[in-house]
Formats: sequence, structure tokens, C-alpha cells
Amino acid sequence: MTANLPSTFLRRLFLLPALLFTLASSASSADQPPNIVYIMSDELAYYELSHMGNPYIKTPRIDQMAKDGIRFTQALAASPVCAPLRGQMLTGKHSGHASLRANDGGSPIRAGEATIASALKTKGYATGGFGKWGAGGRGSSGVPEKHGFDVFFGYYDQVHAHSYYPPYLIRNSKEVPLKGNKGGRHGETYTHTEIIKEGLDFIRQNKDKPFFCYLPITPPHGMWDIPKDHPAWRHYEGASWIKDPSINQDIKNYAAMVSMVDDNLGQVLDLLAELKIDDNTIVFFTGDNGGQDYFPSKERPRGFFGPNVNPKTGVEFRGHKGNLYEGGLRIPFLAQWPGKIKGGQVSDLLFNQVDVFPTLTDIAGAKSPDDLDGLSILPTLIGEKAAGKKQQQHDKLYWEYRGQVAVRKDHWKAIQMKPNSPWELYDLKKDISETTSVADQHPELMKEMQAFAKREHTPVEAGVYYDEKRTLHEADRRAKWGTSGEGPPPRKPKKK
Repeated sequence: MTANLPSTFLRRLFLLPALLFTLASSASSADQPPNIVYIMSDELAYYELSHMGNPYIKTPRIDQMAKDGIRFTQALAASPVCAPLRGQMLTGKHSGHASLRANDGGSPIRAGEATIASALKTKGYATGGFGKWGAGGRGSSGVPEKHGFDVFFGYYDQVHAHSYYPPYLIRNSKEVPLKGNKGGRHGETYTHTEIIKEGLDFIRQNKDKPFFCYLPITPPHGMWDIPKDHPAWRHYEGASWIKDPSINQDIKNYAAMVSMVDDNLGQVLDLLAELKIDDNTIVFFTGDNGGQDYFPSKERPRGFFGPNVNPKTGVEFRGHKGNLYEGGLRIPFLAQWPGKIKGGQVSDLLFNQVDVFPTLTDIAGAKSPDDLDGLSILPTLIGEKAAGKKQQQHDKLYWEYRGQVAVRKDHWKAIQMKPNSPWELYDLKKDISETTSVADQHPELMKEMQAFAKREHTPVEAGVYYDEKRTLHEADRRAKWGTSGEGPPPRKPKKK
């Protein structure tokens, strides 16, 4: 019967099912909530990226992301150290309201506390985390698999995360042995490579449904170790300083580790393009807290790479990781979303990491809890017209950490470094380095800032460990050195 039909008609007839499938797939993709990838590099500082003028470190993929997406100049950490900022970002509560405020390596968020992952789960998202958790050690109320994550692979404890060659990593509270590793600074299996593999596999496995891929990766923090044959070294083949025998090997390793992170961003972006889901995926790249002035010398008192020094002008951020001056809070923060975020943008929107929770739920169309301290920055990311609303602004931002308190209002920053010590006030528009307090010249503003600080602090309701001896958590801490013989002997539990 088909023999007498025109060949053109037959070709169209046979192609019809494929065409219908393509149209259905396109409609399904358009209706599907966007995928979210959030990459957070541990301790990567504001001025350690080559597009910011750093003369030593090479970050070509991050530089390209700045051209293809949006870069923020006033993104701030929720806390100046690892664990609190992770807990506060994940729960959307600032340090005066959060359940996690300490940085002892394993303090947990509370049981049942909503997180970004648990909120996204309500919209059908697959949720995976890969890297350093830091919001509750094993055996506590804060483990990720109890807070909305389908899978978390990496380190739960921060001390465990100091080594790139521990004898095991953790997947959903279970130990995953690593071949040839005994802890310390040497071994056969480089943990960061394994963590990135799992993150990329998670994206592949969930390409046909919405996913949240959280990558709180460890480099360049911890022991500065990277395999001698790692591909990241190619970035420095023509660099004369890398061959200088007078420069410490840890300094060279640090640069290579940052370039390794840059390569990891490239791997993620390339995979999204390969899977043809890049147009429906927003990718964030950021640091966690302000930079530490590593490798200082007489010639470079703020560290070899000058993480808190503008390489173009020499203007410095005061302080560093651990305090509430700008050096402890200012972080790199970029986002890319083809077709949604206009490329080449530089925004001076003032926000901090507690705003990540409502931003991601806004992107996903999920509901945020009513008690969050954050505001969505989606209108700035994609434009107010596309977002259907204006960008809200914080009247004030609040921080507290180990007796320090800080309040930010627009370009004004009030800070008290110790309890009962005098308050300081800085006009960051004129004095970004926080050199000269003008508190005495603005008594009414100081009263307003102090009253806000007093109102925002509430007693902490921390999470708990279900095992009083913290057996699993302590084992993870000891795994930093394991049986390598490189570090201190295992700590013996205190007798009661």
C-alpha cells in the first residue's frame, strides 16, 4: 500500500514520532524547575582570582564566568569562619538567630530544622552535597541526610577535612575507605578528585529532573597538597616564579589548588553543556569566608597572594578570616545562567549568605520558612521584570562571633570587637580599610546600630550529639592524621 505514496510524504510520516517526542521533551524542559549548582570554595578570597588582578594565580574559567554572568562586589559571609557560615547559609538565619554559631569543627544544627535542601525537596528536587559539610558531625542532629539531602559525600567534620589523604570519606554517615591512604599529607587517593567525580555523577544521574548540586569543596583550605602530576599545574608552565627555589612549595601548591578549583568549575559547566541542560541551570561560584593572610613575609605582610589587598591599587581590607572587619567577610560571588542572567554585569548589591536560602527557593518556586532572615536576590540576578518584583534591600545586616558584634547599614559599619569594648563606626564609602572610627561624630546613628544589635541577638538553641562521647565524630577528627605518623598522636578521651 505504501509503494505508491510519495517518498517525501513517507519521510515526514516516519519522522513524525521523533518530532512529537522532541516537542514533548522541549515542553517538559520548559516546565521543569531550573537546576541549581552552588559551588563554594573553602577560603578562596576576594582578590585571589585573576580577573581581580592577582598577578600569580590563574583562574581562566572563573574569569570567563565573570564575563558570561554577574559578579557581585559586596557579597558578604554570614560568619567569618567555616562552620557557622555553613549552618547559617543552609538555614537562612543570621548569627543572632542561628542554631550553629560555634566553630569547633562539629557543632550541629538542630533536628528538624529546615534547610535549603529540605525546602527544594518539596518541589521534587534531587539533592546532593559533595565536599565539606561542617554543620554537624556524625552521630549528631545536624547530619545532612536528616536535613533534606538525598546524598552527601565528603567530610562531615572540619578537622577531618584538613587532610586530602585520610583513610576514608563519609557518605550519608557511612565510611567509604580510600585506597592507599593513612591520613596526613601523603597517600594514593586524592580526596578532592573523588568528591568532584561524585558531584559530576550526581548531575549525570539527575539530568532529567530538577536537581540541587551543592559543592562546598575544600580547596584551597587545609593542608596545601595537590598531586605533582595534577593537570592544574599546566596553568603555571610558563610562570618564572613557580620555578623559584626560594619560594616555599606550599605557596606553589596553593596556587595550583586554586587553579584546580577553576578547572572544576569548567568541568561542571562543560558537563551541563554536554547534557544540553545548561540553559535550564543556574550556577553559582563563591568563596565561604574572608581570606586568610597566608604565607606572609617582610615584603608581603598581608600574605604572598595578598587575599585582602587590591593588587591594582594596594588598598586593603582590614582583618581576615575570624574577625568581622571586611577582610573576614568580603567574598567572591558570581552567578551564570545562559539566557536568563545578562553577561558582563557587576553589581554592588549588599547581601550576605543568609540570602542564599530565599534566593534558591525563589528560583525553584518553593516556599521558604517564615522565620528566615534572608531576602531573595533573584530580581538582581535575572532583572526585576523577569522576576516580577523589585529587589528588596536589607535595612541592616547583623553578625556576631566569639564576642564580636557588627552591624551594617548601607555604607556604614559598626563593630564591637570585644564585649564592653568601645564601639567603632566606619564609613566604608570613604574608608573601605576601616582605619578611622567616626563613632563620636555620629551618636544618633550609633544608638540606632547598637539598639539593632541588642534586638537581634537571641540565646542560642544548639543542636545535640546523641552519643555523649561523640564516638564517630572523634574518630573522624583523628582520621586527619590517621596512622600516617605525620601528626600528633590520637587524643585520648577525658576521664570523668
